[in-house]
Amino acid sequence: MPQTVDADGLLKLLNNSKAGLAQCYVVCGDEVLLQTESTDAIRSAARKQGYVERNSFVFDGRADWSPVFAASQSVSLFGDKHTIEISLPAGKPGKTGSDALLRIAEMLTSNGAPDSLFIFQLPRLDRSTRNSKWAQAIERTAVWVDVPVIERRALGNWIQVRLARQQQRADRETLEWLCEKVEGNLLAAHQEIAKLSLLYPEGELSLEEVQRAVLNVARYNIFDLRDAMLGGNAERALTILRGLEGEGEALPLVLWAVGDEIRLLARLSQAQAAGHDISAELRRNRVFGNREQLLRQTLQRVPARAWPPALQHAHDVDRIIKGLHPAGRLDDAWEEAARLTLRVALAGQRRPRP
Repeated sequence: MPQTVDADGLLKLLNNSKAGLAQCYVVCGDEVLLQTESTDAIRSAARKQGYVERNSFVFDGRADWSPVFAASQSVSLFGDKHTIEISLPAGKPGKTGSDALLRIAEMLTSNGAPDSLFIFQLPRLDRSTRNSKWAQAIERTAVWVDVPVIERRALGNWIQVRLARQQQRADRETLEWLCEKVEGNLLAAHQEIAKLSLLYPEGELSLEEVQRAVLNVARYNIFDLRDAMLGGNAERALTILRGLEGEGEALPLVLWAVGDEIRLLARLSQAQAAGHDISAELRRNRVFGNREQLLRQTLQRVPARAWPPALQHAHDVDRIIKGLHPAGRLDDAWEEAARLTLRVALAGQRRPRP
C-alpha cells in the first residue's frame, strides 16, 4: 500500500512485524547520512525476510536498464528472494529511464516480480520531477521515504535525540557549542555523537566533557581527506587515508565523506552541463566558503564523463564493506577506497610522459 513517511516513520514501519515489507521503497533526500541509514534499515529488514541476494545499479540519463529487468525475472537456484537497488544520483532518469520506471511500476502493480524487492535512492526532487509520470507511478506502488533536511536551527534537537538513543543528554549551551563546531554537517555531528558514547557513561554530559572529546582530535580526519582529494593532492589524500585506517576510523564513515562529495559533484556537473546556475545549486546544497571554492575548482579540473564511473566505484566500495564482491574490484575495502580516492584526486591532471 503506498505511503509517504519520513526517516523515523520508516523505522516504525519496519519495526512493526504485522505490517510486513512493501515490495518497493523510495528513499529520497539530500542528507546522505539519513539516506544511508534509511536504506541500510530496509536492507536489514529485507535480509530478515529472506531477501538474500542483492542487485545494485547506479544510473544516469543515458543508462541501459535491461539488466534491471533481467534481475527481476531471474530465479535463484535455491529459491532465494532478492533486492534490486537502483540509485539515480541526479534524479533525472532521461527518456529511456522514465519508460523503464513506468514499466517497473506496472510490474509492481501486477505482481510481475514477486521475488524482487525494489529500493530506489534519489536526491531531493524538485516539484516538476516529483510530479512527473514516472515519479507518480512509482509513488503509487511504494513506501516513499522523504529524508528531511536538518536545518541549522533544528540541529540541536537532532543531536539531543541521537544522544538519547545512547542514554546520554546535554544542556542547551552544550548542544549549541557542538552545533557550532560541526558547522551544520550531519556526518560530523554523527561522528562526535559516536565518540561521546565511547568516551563517557550514560547520563548528563557537561560542556567541559564534550569540549574535551571534540577538541582532542586525531592526527587525521575525514574532512582533511575530502579536501586533499578535491584539491587534486593525491599523495596527501593517500597519506591521510592510510592514517585513518591506522587510527581505527570506521571505513563506512570515510566512504560517506568521500561518496557524499562525489555524488554532489556528479549532480553539479550535470546541472552545469544543462546550463543551470551553479551558484544556486551550491546554495541549495548549503555549500559555502572554502568548500565552495574547492568544489568549483574540482568541477573545472575533472571532466563530466568521469563522475558516473566514480559514483559506481563508490557504490562498489560500499558493497565490499557489506561483504559482497563486485566484478573487477579488490576484496580489501580499504585498498579499493584508496583507488577511488586517487581516481578523483588524479582526474583531469596531465601525467608526465615517461
